[in-house]
Amino acid sequence: MKKIILGFIAALLLIGCSSDKAVDTNVEPALVIGKSLSIALNDQFEKGHTLNPATTKVIFAFSDDMGHLSNDYFATKEASYLSDNNTQYVADISGAPSLIRSMFILPGLKDFKHTVLLLTEKEASAPFRASVDTTKIVIAYVNNGVISEIKTISTKEDLIAAIEAK
Repeated sequence: MKKIILGFIAALLLIGCSSDKAVDTNVEPALVIGKSLSIALNDQFEKGHTLNPATTKVIFAFSDDMGHLSNDYFATKEASYLSDNNTQYVADISGAPSLIRSMFILPGLKDFKHTVLLLTEKEASAPFRASVDTTKIVIAYVNNGVISEIKTISTKEDLIAAIEAK
């Protein structure tokens, strides 16, 4: 009887941790040249942010590997590095189960001194993921809030060059 009860509790726990909600795959892409880029996201400290008017680059990391590459590099820089280079950074953590997000990912992100804007829900991340290579870092270049160029990169050297280019 104990095994049945423990099995039932474990099943409920796993079901409750799942973030696999059906997401409409026919969403309008948010990252399109000539389109206004609208961002209203919380950072790792649950503080709300919008697209800063001075921002000229928005970096998106959709995969774990690219998120680690970006965060590892930003961790070696001053807290103001991104803002000094008119850059905002967005990490998509929507694919992680909610329990993993709350117990491991979010506490880990709070250790960083740089601001990490978070896409936490699949519905919110879907327009940003549509029509881009999510296995690479995606950089949206913006001018007065309008996307002027979209570039994908996958190395630390390319990340540095993209951020520090004026």
